[in-house]
Amino acid sequence: SLILVTVARAIVGVASGASTVLVPIYLGELAPPNLRGVMGTMTQFACVLGIFFADIVGFFLANPAGWRWMFFVISALAMVQLTMAPLLLESPRWLLGKNPDSPKARFIIKKLRGFRYDEEVETEVELYLGASKSQSSDGDGDDDSQQGSGKSAMAQMFADKNVRLLVVSTFVLQMAQQLSGINAVFFYSGLFFEGVIDNPLVGTTLIGGVNVLATYVALLLMDRCGRRTLIMWSSGGMFLSCVVIVSALLGYFSKLVALGAVAVYVVFFAIGLGPIPFLIVAEMFDGKYVAAAMSISGLVNGICNFFVGLFFPGMNEALGAYSFAPFGIVLLLTFLYAWLVLPETAGTTPEELQAKLVAKNAGVTYHNLDIEGMASHVPPSMDEWDDALAAMADEEGL
Repeated sequence: SLILVTVARAIVGVASGASTVLVPIYLGELAPPNLRGVMGTMTQFACVLGIFFADIVGFFLANPAGWRWMFFVISALAMVQLTMAPLLLESPRWLLGKNPDSPKARFIIKKLRGFRYDEEVETEVELYLGASKSQSSDGDGDDDSQQGSGKSAMAQMFADKNVRLLVVSTFVLQMAQQLSGINAVFFYSGLFFEGVIDNPLVGTTLIGGVNVLATYVALLLMDRCGRRTLIMWSSGGMFLSCVVIVSALLGYFSKLVALGAVAVYVVFFAIGLGPIPFLIVAEMFDGKYVAAAMSISGLVNGICNFFVGLFFPGMNEALGAYSFAPFGIVLLLTFLYAWLVLPETAGTTPEELQAKLVAKNAGVTYHNLDIEGMASHVPPSMDEWDDALAAMADEEGL
């Protein structure tokens, strides 16, 4: 039944979307600071492994006799996940947020960190609790914060001026990830292999394998290079690859060069725009905003993914050899945004990042008014105003 298949696929889509939101948050709360980048990239690594596995399964089941068994493979993997779910540990940050004296949270911290002494565990607990206290007391003296206490976390996040640039950066990166055209390559990769490889599944699987290897390289680089640096390398490399792809489609290079450019395009995606947009959300936002930020990020990402998959065939037909030009424009704009605007999040906490942004804006002079200086200067007294007015009157009399 087509209706049954459609409903089942919709349920799978909802589950996939939920995992896209929850897994990066969960890993970010479990990981120690020095492994936060690697653990965050593991989400993307798992995704590309899944894509590669699907490509391999397609060799055997993508035919009229076997395509139904592909749905069984999904069910089998889901059963494996459900069987292993009891082995997952609860987030100690969540447990301490519910109960600061939670013995379960302390047991999990000890197990995760490999601590031997209770003093080490309590030090870690204090770090969690200290961050939670600072987050909950950020707006204690602010009337706007008090008025917004009844609002949802998402409404408060959009109203908070201190995180406005972070919200914008999150949206830019999520849109850039999909509007870069990466899924156009994966959805319609067979278009690039026509006349070069007899079986399009072979080319698709090769691209999937390249994606896996490049994402593994990203695991090694993530905590050695800054997030902003990797985004610049990623968007810049993908932009140059787009130029080569368009040139090859115009006939300036052979189709083999076009295939090489597609592979390089996927490599540069995997080291930056692939893992970082979701990883960086957990680094930008504190506990009260991170779930809302991750949810809206997933929504923006999914919408852009839907539109790319929906409109690329028509765009390819209308633009022909120039079908990758719009993606190149998006990548160039992403590079410029990362270079000029995007804050670096590696090695910082959300509170430190927000403090840096406030300090940066405070040092800017608008219309000869030093915002930072105005905060430290005492307003002029009435006597000083009187003296100034008298001096102006004397000048007019002259």
